[in-house]
Amino acid sequence: MISLIKAAVGGLTGICRAHGHQGVFHSHLKVLAAGLKTYEIPPDYSDVVLPEKPKLKFLNKVPNIIKTRKEMKKLRDIQGPSKIANAFTTGQYAIVALGGGYLHWGHLEMIRLTINRRMDSRTTFAHWRISDPYKPITRKGLGQRMGGGKGAIDHYVIPIQYGRLILEVGGKVELGEIEHILVEVAKKLPFPAKVMSREDLAAMKKKQKDMKQNNQNPWTFKQIAQGNMLGIRKVLSPFDLRHHGCFTGKFHLRGRV
Repeated sequence: MISLIKAAVGGLTGICRAHGHQGVFHSHLKVLAAGLKTYEIPPDYSDVVLPEKPKLKFLNKVPNIIKTRKEMKKLRDIQGPSKIANAFTTGQYAIVALGGGYLHWGHLEMIRLTINRRMDSRTTFAHWRISDPYKPITRKGLGQRMGGGKGAIDHYVIPIQYGRLILEVGGKVELGEIEHILVEVAKKLPFPAKVMSREDLAAMKKKQKDMKQNNQNPWTFKQIAQGNMLGIRKVLSPFDLRHHGCFTGKFHLRGRV
């Protein structure tokens, strides 16, 4: 009996649709869509080629040279923007430094062990964008008196500047699958760092470029410094004139144009 009623209702509805009329039964009909889901098309990884050795390689603790010369601090090594390793090569995601600092060998081992143990080498690869520690840091023994010349070399570090990529990760993987690993590593670095994809890095550079082009304030740091307004050149260094006040030592001022 119920099937006959359904058939009659369906026949009347079909007749009304054929003649272009909105019948009485049309407003009472419901289309059941429970359980229907729309899935996104998975990305195509046909052009991704995994290297022969997908894991991060071991970096030496000491540079492979016969004798190392002692150096001064040279804080300019960590100031300003990086001119090397500031763009992607083969990876899709990276840890990007947002400030300056020094990487010790212990940081490198932490990065290497964390990523190599937790990533799937069958679908993911990672490679360094930095070299072995090469800058010597000297230190005197505890309890020594002042004087006596520069101390002995204690360890080696890697200077890092703003915008430099620490490592790259790629393969047949999406950002959501490895982001938690990279974020955990970035939080332990001695300078501010952020996990970015190719699109994120390009968007950040485009935003900085648009801020300069669309700036409506005529009194920018560059014009004030070049015009020597209020004698400001007395307190500005060549570093400030070169980077137009966008950096304070190793720190980057994001809102400065």
